[in-house]
Amino acid sequence: MLMATLINTVIPSSPPRFSFQTTTPNSKFVKVPALRCLRKNGEINGLSRTPSPMDPGDQDDGEMSLEQSPNVELEMKNNEIWQLFKEAQQNILYLNKQRLKAVEELKEAKREKQLLVDKIEQLEKENRRAGGKDNLALCWELLLRIDSIVLGGIISNSEASDLRRMVMDSKVSVADLVLDMLQKKDAELLADLRHFSEGSKKKGFHIIHICTEMEPLVSIGPLAPYITGLSRALQRKGHLVEVILPKYASLDLDEVQGLREIEAESYSYFNGRLHGNRIWTGVVYGIGVTFIQPLYFSSFFSRDRIYDYPDDFERFTYFSRVSLDYIAKSGKQPDVLHLHNWETAIVGPLFWDIFAKQGLGNTRILLTCHGFDSQCLEEPEKLAICGLDPDRLHRPDRLQDTAKTHLVNILKGGIVYSNKVVVMSAMHSKGRIIRSMSHGLEPTLALHKGKLLVAPCGFDNSIWDPAVDKFLPVNYSRENMRGKDACKVALQQQAGLSEHASSILVGCIISEVSDFDLEKLKAVVWNATKGGAQFVFMGNVAVPTIDRALRSFQEELEDLNVKFFYGYDEAQSHLMFAGSDIILCQSFHDPLLQVPLMALKYGAAPVSETFSDKNFRYSADHDHEITRFSQFMRSTFGNMSLS
Repeated sequence: MLMATLINTVIPSSPPRFSFQTTTPNSKFVKVPALRCLRKNGEINGLSRTPSPMDPGDQDDGEMSLEQSPNVELEMKNNEIWQLFKEAQQNILYLNKQRLKAVEELKEAKREKQLLVDKIEQLEKENRRAGGKDNLALCWELLLRIDSIVLGGIISNSEASDLRRMVMDSKVSVADLVLDMLQKKDAELLADLRHFSEGSKKKGFHIIHICTEMEPLVSIGPLAPYITGLSRALQRKGHLVEVILPKYASLDLDEVQGLREIEAESYSYFNGRLHGNRIWTGVVYGIGVTFIQPLYFSSFFSRDRIYDYPDDFERFTYFSRVSLDYIAKSGKQPDVLHLHNWETAIVGPLFWDIFAKQGLGNTRILLTCHGFDSQCLEEPEKLAICGLDPDRLHRPDRLQDTAKTHLVNILKGGIVYSNKVVVMSAMHSKGRIIRSMSHGLEPTLALHKGKLLVAPCGFDNSIWDPAVDKFLPVNYSRENMRGKDACKVALQQQAGLSEHASSILVGCIISEVSDFDLEKLKAVVWNATKGGAQFVFMGNVAVPTIDRALRSFQEELEDLNVKFFYGYDEAQSHLMFAGSDIILCQSFHDPLLQVPLMALKYGAAPVSETFSDKNFRYSADHDHEITRFSQFMRSTFGNMSLS
């Protein structure tokens, strides 16, 4: 008790003796009424004037007594003063104790409050990951457990297929039992499933995506949102959709529910040997996801970037082969294997030459191409590393490249060996794509024109919708746009820009697939900022050369009206579209059309700054098979520019 120590050092332990020097022998003492410390209950503890025991009834007698007894009076006064100090000390100590007690109680209350807040956050997190699961997510965890059981050799592939179909067809009623089922061991779970199985007719397709991106786990280009959006849309229509991905070291696993490793050996053929893999499963947005993690070739997917390595053919061919081995060994019998771009196009030849005979004869192959500019040309001998026959496939009607005949074309092989091929384009017709945008694949596309489909680019409306967007401070819609002003202010605050409603705010997202001419873009930004425009750039670039160029671009441009953010942040990306008046787009061409589409959805004007493509904006397209959306984009936004 610090206060008590200080008081004790000041106040003596015994009453002090006071003496007064009298200058006149006949001087008289003046009566001083005694002071007492009185509490509210009447106890002596406060300051109060009380009658002195020396007060006489007769004043003359009192004066005589004081004159006769000066020492007694002094002694009594000293005692009274000492009593006052003593009681004051006790009061101070009492108040100090109460203060310290109150401080401790306040600290304890704060600790209890923090514990309560932490508990609430933990419960909310558990609710999002467990209690917040919908029926589909729960059923997917059950389906992935069935995969684990069949890989462990407990049941046959045929029974596993029947159980999967039962779960798919009865997912609503099964979901009521899933939470209890998932806590049981494999044998008990299997018994419950067999008991529950009632048999039902097929109600939807079973579709498996074999791909290299999926939002929000790993997102580089338009493929990632396409996979997630399409999967969710198909599942809403009653189909069962799952995704197989490489287990990149850079995966964002925050949104994965029930992530677990399958405790079974998984081997796959590659380069003349069998190699082990770790298989992980989880659920993302109600979609079952399987992750492939190589053991011997662990460096394949533990790198900084996803693409653009010299051994990309080996990396993604290994992944494609392991995916097929996993599907076959787990007893899955999907209706459709959906492949994407050249990275998994090799699945087509692998499937028909090797795996179709392993109980997958009823499965069909669908290949989606987001563009033909990247095709992967390799030496024919390299096909042997995944078990394919180079001599059989290095032929003009199969994988042989049309221009460089000594090489094989992996994307061409995917086209040839697929039952259907989808080309993503909202701006161009099938004829225009084959004639002008095939990058040397025109003969192959023309030959297989009958299985070629053109689909518009799109995105998941359940995620990208300002009316329900969970990342926006205020939601808004086409009917009521007032919330967009609040989003603009929020973006300006986040970027540290001045909050002027009259300032035009321009947003721009630059990724690895972007191809902006930074020098010309710099001139556009300088010119626009002179007129009061504000710019917010988001750079999501893992390629070192592009990243360095972008940072140099930032150093030359950044001022009070230009701000940069690095790294992809989903919440920030949504706010970028909602808060911007204009979204600067690389192009209105595919496959980058998702950016202007999202801009339109969020009430921002898409402006194309494809400096090398002025003809797109100012001249007519003589292709009579032009799409309606293309006509709309060209007529409405084709002549808009920041230049």
